[in-house]
Amino acid sequence: MHVFRGVIVAAVISLSTTSAFAQGMRSVDVRFAPGSAGTSISDSIVGYESVLYRVGAEAGQTMRVVLAPSNTATYFNVYAPGREPGDEALGNGQFTDPFNDWMGQLPASGEYTVSVYMIRSAARRDERSDYTVDISVDGATGGRMEADFADGLQGGPDYWAVAVSSSGSLNMRAAPSAGAAIVTQLSSGQDVRNFGCRMAEGRRWCRIATLADPGFEGWAAGDFLIEGTGAAVQLPSAEPDGGGEEERVHFATGTAGGNSLARSAPARLAGISSVQVRVRTCTSGLHREVRRFRTRSSIPTGRSCWIG
Repeated sequence: MHVFRGVIVAAVISLSTTSAFAQGMRSVDVRFAPGSAGTSISDSIVGYESVLYRVGAEAGQTMRVVLAPSNTATYFNVYAPGREPGDEALGNGQFTDPFNDWMGQLPASGEYTVSVYMIRSAARRDERSDYTVDISVDGATGGRMEADFADGLQGGPDYWAVAVSSSGSLNMRAAPSAGAAIVTQLSSGQDVRNFGCRMAEGRRWCRIATLADPGFEGWAAGDFLIEGTGAAVQLPSAEPDGGGEEERVHFATGTAGGNSLARSAPARLAGISSVQVRVRTCTSGLHREVRRFRTRSSIPTGRSCWIG
């Protein structure tokens, strides 16, 4: 009976310690300055507090973490995507040479976690540690961008929806960088097509295209994208006076697309007398689809819109 009671007491103490540790845990999303490969962060912890620094990176890149604390009882762990404190760590600052200076090649694409904490003896005494942690990610990203994204840059939806405040907007940029030129701004709830994501500047960026006419293509920060519905695009009504023509498109041998220039009857297709259609086949997952683009003379070069 005494043994059983001792087990219960030990379990309560363990749960209390774990609970205290979890309550003092906070999360920080790490972002690199445009065009840079790393950042330096100054912070502090007291007692059982810990900080989880989350940074996006791709498989094959090299991450380095260097911690400079005022309290030598302060260390860090590095966790692969999908893992948290309590799981097996990819790197541990206590076992590096010198201490708190870790560098390693990353095994998977996704969000890595750097956990900064004090060892239990110092935490119990409620000691304080002021520190600077340097986090960098070097090396080229993968040669091929994954088709979709969920966890690990794969398996995501065909469409994203913009998730910002009702009065806010999301910048679509010309490249996966916060310093790239703004192509257009997207409104809250707007659906866009997903062309795949990758990690850059410590965060996830997704290549997208608007569904409206005229269309835009570019990159947006994945923090503000959730799964969308991909509502069908409503085309302008067309009432040709002289009927229409049907043309079969043939692709050249060995190619996956073609171009066709056609003119509508003197009629009106939202005031457009000529339409250029570019058709190509695309493979997504296990299905094949035909995507069509329409270009108007009023649309700047390089911009296109999805019809289907």
